[in-house]
Amino acid sequence: MNIHLKALGCRLNEAELESWALEFQQAGHALVNDVEQADLTVLNTCAVTREAVKKSRKMINRLRRENPHSKMVVSGCFVSTGESGSAADLGVDMLVDNKDKDQLVKRVNNRWNIPIMPEGATLPNESALFARNRHRAFIKVQDGCRYRCSYCIVTVARGEEKSRSVTDIVNQINELERTGIKEAVITGVHVGGYGSDIGSNLTELVTEILKSTSVPRLRFASVEPWDLGEGFFSMFDNPRLMPHMHLPIQSGSDTVLRRMSRRCHTSEFADLVRQARELHPEFNVTTDIIVGFPGETESEWQQSLDFVRATGFGHIHVFSYSPRAGTKAANMPDPVAEPLKQRRSRELHALAATQKGEFMQRQVGQEAEVLWEGVTARDPNKIFGYTANYTRVAVVADQTDLASSALPNSIRRCVLNDSDTSGQYILASVV
Repeated sequence: MNIHLKALGCRLNEAELESWALEFQQAGHALVNDVEQADLTVLNTCAVTREAVKKSRKMINRLRRENPHSKMVVSGCFVSTGESGSAADLGVDMLVDNKDKDQLVKRVNNRWNIPIMPEGATLPNESALFARNRHRAFIKVQDGCRYRCSYCIVTVARGEEKSRSVTDIVNQINELERTGIKEAVITGVHVGGYGSDIGSNLTELVTEILKSTSVPRLRFASVEPWDLGEGFFSMFDNPRLMPHMHLPIQSGSDTVLRRMSRRCHTSEFADLVRQARELHPEFNVTTDIIVGFPGETESEWQQSLDFVRATGFGHIHVFSYSPRAGTKAANMPDPVAEPLKQRRSRELHALAATQKGEFMQRQVGQEAEVLWEGVTARDPNKIFGYTANYTRVAVVADQTDLASSALPNSIRRCVLNDSDTSGQYILASVV
């Protein structure tokens, strides 16, 4: 069968998609990038916000419209939170709950009586990630979360924490590296809680990965800031651990953080950022901020803006609060009016864009190692890639002595010349 895989939402959904991609290939299926070529379409959905729920439903409709003859399987938090209704309601063939995701490929094969080919029947050295135009592997190290932030529905959808063994993770990374993967990204629902159920921890895991694998690049997707223990940033002395972390703070006001049931104060977060930048001046710290949380006063909002200005982020994901049934925050008093949320969101987006531009401009004139990925449909004349601190860069294809086909999935040193006028990447030249 030709399989088309699609994910919405978090990096964990991408990691699960990569695992399914590998399993489908090992079963003898082919992966296709064009949904119109698919015999089967698998969508991994999101439900972190009301907008995400809408996007999941719209994506199902779009995929069905683009290929009405393809069988369709839908999984993810949109399914597990009960937002989706039944498969018949959605007009799809199968729903797979989050707790059954590790059985998804098996269920597909059983449902449609697809014979399983032995693993050795797949093409040697073919990577599922490359088949999907990916050049880094998202490694799911755990699932679930033991905390209950007052706004979060995902922990309800994902259930209790469950960690993979260090051996399994190391073996997966080594196998992916043998297929040519240059970068592994550690991901999960509560990455910092890794090992709580198996007598280990995140530091032990990363230390073992760096010891027992040789993948050139290792980075984190998102880690809750309260999970970083004493001496955590000393691991970044190893040049294979990339100097970038996504640390979701959610608000720059301590009183709002308390209502959110977050386990971190702004002063503690600021100290983490200081530790990171003392080690590496251009350490890229990115974050999430929720705008318009119930009861957010103008004073609290100004505290958030002041905190962002003082900290300086390479990128900020801005979310407007939306109530989710089943969460504590959904019943909190004093909701913020929609026009006010929109105004605050615009203010934060403008500040975030300014800080991102300043962060990128500071790197102009430097040399950096870049993992090159390839061209995009939107800009086929440029080859794009990412530096160690996850700054996006581009080189004009006809301005490099290297053939365009030689750059993707290679790590090459380049000079960062100037920020593009869009402010989204730095134009570079390969050394």
